[in-house]
Order: sequence, then structure tokens, then C-alpha cells
Amino acid sequence: MPRFAAGVVRFQTEIYPEKRELFEQLSTGQAPEALFITCSDSRIETAMLTQTQPGDLFICRNAGNIVPPHTSQTGGMTASIEFAVAVLEVPHIVICGHTECGAMKGAMAVETVAALPHVSQWLGYAKAAVDIVDRIGADLSDADRMTMLLEQNVMLQLHHLRTHPCVAARVAAGALQLHGWVYDIKTGGVSALDEAQNRFVPVPERYAREISAHIGQTHNCPA
Repeated sequence: MPRFAAGVVRFQTEIYPEKRELFEQLSTGQAPEALFITCSDSRIETAMLTQTQPGDLFICRNAGNIVPPHTSQTGGMTASIEFAVAVLEVPHIVICGHTECGAMKGAMAVETVAALPHVSQWLGYAKAAVDIVDRIGADLSDADRMTMLLEQNVMLQLHHLRTHPCVAARVAAGALQLHGWVYDIKTGGVSALDEAQNRFVPVPERYAREISAHIGQTHNCPA
């Protein structure tokens, strides 16, 4: 805790003054560009990964980057998704899984979380992804099966996301785009779902056109 407290002091004395104008703008409201749903894992640093500033991302985190299907029962994820989509009107939602995910290891070997009733129940929202891996990845190595599970889980949670009425309505209207990512902690690589090919490809390949346009806009901005 002393390290965290010292960090707050450094933020207040060094970081905040450099970004005072940004924080003053943010004090009046927010307009994030994306809802970013990822795992609670301490190794996932969203701002570092995406090189974003405060106010750019509306972030939801939980074990396994899971999105429960929409029901009449209220939950934290459901309420946060509804707020981000219906009130903040984010134009993008990213679901980002990651390598070495403890939640997905637990989903793959449910006996290891049998003593954790809430965790076990939560991981039930990933069971369909596990069943897919068991069906079509039975002959793969353990490492390849886990890679498949990470990808299949992201795809499953995107499917769950589409069951939320506010999401479905804005996607149908062309006002909201959904994205699936998997982050490799060891290499720093990020792959993204290419729905046209139904497979994950490196982010530079998946978003080549968008990245090129962004770089062009940056270069054309007046200094």
C-alpha cells in the first residue's frame, strides 16, 4: 500500500499538472469511443495496450471477459452495457480475451474450481466455447486447445452481447460495431476477429485500412 499511496502523490504532483486541461474537460462529462470488456487479470493494462487517454474507454472487467446473455435479471455487466450503449452511445464495443487466462483454465477443467461456487457458476457462461473445443479440437495439443478456447470464448461472448436489446438495435441501425480481440501477454501481440474469414488475424491486418486513415489524419493535423 505505501507504493500505491506514493503513486497517488506522484500523480497529483507530476502527472495531473501535465494533463490538467484534459481532466478539466473530463470533469464536465464523458464521451468514450468504445466500451472495452476484458478480463480482471492484473496483467491486462488497457490504457497501455491501446495507447489511450482517460475518457477514451468505458471499461468493464470480470473473470474471463464474460458477457451473460440478456435476461430480465439485472446484473452489473448488463447495466453497464446498457448505460454505455444507450446513454453514452459508444460506437464500438471490444471484447478482449488474453493468454494464460485463469478463468479459461478453470472453464476447461471445472474440477479445479469446484470449491468456488460463484466462480463455477460464472464460468458456465463459457461452457459452449469449451464444448466447441472438445468437439472440434480434441486432437490438438493442450496449448492449441487453449488458444482455440480463448478465441471461441470471445466469439461466444460477442454472441451473448448481441442478445442485449440496446446492442441489437444499434448494431442493426449501423451505429455500433462489435470487435473481438485476444491479447498475448508474452509477445504483446493482439489478434482480432475477422468475421468475413471467421478467424483471428493480427490487428495490423484486420484494421489496415482504419490504421492507414488514422495515420493520415494525424499527419495532416496542424502542429
